[in-house]
Amino acid sequence: MTGYIAKFSAGRMVLLFVFGLSAVVLMAQTKTVSILGDSYSTFEGFITPKSNYTWYNAAPDYKNTDVNSVRQTWWHRVITDNGWRLFVNNSFSGSTVCFRGYHGSDYRDRSFIARMDNLGCPDIILIFGGTNDSWAGVPVGEYRYDGISEADLYTFRPAMAYMLAYIKDRYPNTEIYFLLNDGLRDDISSSVKTVCRHEGVPCIELRGIDKKSGHPTIKGHGQIASQVNQAIGKRK
Repeated sequence: MTGYIAKFSAGRMVLLFVFGLSAVVLMAQTKTVSILGDSYSTFEGFITPKSNYTWYNAAPDYKNTDVNSVRQTWWHRVITDNGWRLFVNNSFSGSTVCFRGYHGSDYRDRSFIARMDNLGCPDIILIFGGTNDSWAGVPVGEYRYDGISEADLYTFRPAMAYMLAYIKDRYPNTEIYFLLNDGLRDDISSSVKTVCRHEGVPCIELRGIDKKSGHPTIKGHGQIASQVNQAIGKRK
């Protein structure tokens, strides 16, 4: 009887070890995702830091949006669809990639450049920007990839180039994708694609997104999620 108990205990220990090892392997295989975005990627209570402005809320103004759950957002759907985990969502409603904002205001405190250092240590970074640069009428400036000055960062092209180059250096061995909204100014859209090509960052060009008040509806978020999943070769 004692020998049986010893064998049973030993077998149980082996099973526990195997299960524990499997859990560690599974966790190692689960990718983490960080978001760098604007209003399209916000949701109340799910952005970091919490002081960032949001567009989407649990109790929305239905004149502006029908989105009322974080599960309806494009990024939550993408992460859920692929079995990934959210690391950081550093999105800020109304933010521009460059330092210039609406009515010529200085947006350096909320710009994508100001927030790109605070994304944690993810396996994947999804950048969704350029919309407010387009809406705010910021100047595109000249294509510049070296010797970018602070003054250059108040224009779109140098700011975009500076951001992507920095993110590539700051987060080595990380998958980086840029999401390009539809319906933007032609010079902004073409600039995004040109800079992404130069920096070797895949650009996911979105098409036909359903919107209300300029922002994706529940349907629109689903369309974004589907197009992102298709572009990066995942489940849906």
